[in-house]
Amino acid sequence: MKLFTRPKSPGVLPMPLWLQGVVELGQAAVLSALMIFLPLIGVWFADGFTDRDFASLARLGGQGWLLIHGVPLNLTFPAGTVGPAETTGVLSLFPLGLTLIPFFLSWRAGRRLAKASYTDQLWQALLGALGIYAVLGGAAAYFSANDDVAVSVTAGALVPLIAAGLGLVIGARREAGSWVRLIGVDLTDWISRTSQHSRWAGSYVWAVIRAGAVGITAALGFSALLLTAALVMSWAEIVAVYQHLDAGLIGGAVLTVVELGLMPNFLGWALGWTSGAGFALGTGSLISPLETTVGPLPAVPVLAALPAGGMEYAVAALMLPVAAGILAGWWFLREGENHFDEWLSLKIRARWFTAPVSTLLLGVFVGLVTGILAAGVVLITGGSAGIGRFVDIGADPLWTGLWIAAEVAAGVVVGYAVGPWLEREER
Repeated sequence: MKLFTRPKSPGVLPMPLWLQGVVELGQAAVLSALMIFLPLIGVWFADGFTDRDFASLARLGGQGWLLIHGVPLNLTFPAGTVGPAETTGVLSLFPLGLTLIPFFLSWRAGRRLAKASYTDQLWQALLGALGIYAVLGGAAAYFSANDDVAVSVTAGALVPLIAAGLGLVIGARREAGSWVRLIGVDLTDWISRTSQHSRWAGSYVWAVIRAGAVGITAALGFSALLLTAALVMSWAEIVAVYQHLDAGLIGGAVLTVVELGLMPNFLGWALGWTSGAGFALGTGSLISPLETTVGPLPAVPVLAALPAGGMEYAVAALMLPVAAGILAGWWFLREGENHFDEWLSLKIRARWFTAPVSTLLLGVFVGLVTGILAAGVVLITGGSAGIGRFVDIGADPLWTGLWIAAEVAAGVVVGYAVGPWLEREER
């Protein structure tokens, strides 16, 4: 079965699917590279670089393209640059906001490939697409290396496939409308052939996972509101840093683009802050509602919005993940998939015991899922700037996950318990 029908011109053979995959994702790679090169070319024409060699500019653009895909760069600083001896570091803090550029370009390519493919032949288009992306990534890593920056060719070939692959699959699924049309496997039919108990267990587990997704989405939403409020209240300080830097029109625009690209990273740090675990801006630093210890910071305007110590409302921020858990618990109640509670009620004829136990275990399960998702969020939003003490930036995945899990679990118990009072029956 063909996912979608495309018109054919008389006498013209259709392009092979693998070749169409090469063309589609090759275009995505070129367009995402242009997004990196154009600001750099503007700075180059404005005499913003001491090295006027265009080959050096090309290598810098390649390094930037690899960085927005999450490829770590191995930096070497000559003696006298940051210390008396030659030092090395790894730049692994990549701007997630700019990573959305290749992701959405790949998403568009995935939709186009799904539209042109048969159900059992989509793999050919995806294989060709990912193959060319790996080749281009490896080539970028090879030709972008110089005396100051080294890039693993293997990492350059494989790591960009994460963003591109996710975009391809999600885009193809969006165009196909269902996994059945995309991969030719009817999961609904397979589930219908399992036992009733298996279906109940599967429905419960799936509802718990979705409730955990609701919890992390709400927690990130509350963190985004807090981040926005901090930026608005610190607007004057941010403008003052811009004026002090005096980077010019192009330099200021490029700096702003980088800061906007880092906004998803800042959101992950805000999540760590609201959890109580806090986040670091350099080795030995800690910024949290309970304690703030930070050393000298680089002159990056957006850092003027960092929370200062001694804020009276800081501890109240710890209630935001709890509120996210309340929403997740209420959502789970509305889904009506608490089959574990039903099973426990059949086994033990004591409602005063089974109701609290099932609710507490629900809080533990949903909190665990949310904590794992939170740990993943802060893991990809942190990293190393590769220089000095700024090799430790972002929230700690383990502690943030544990704090979020505990807080969301408490909220889920409350939300599920008070949910019936929030519902209104239609009359």
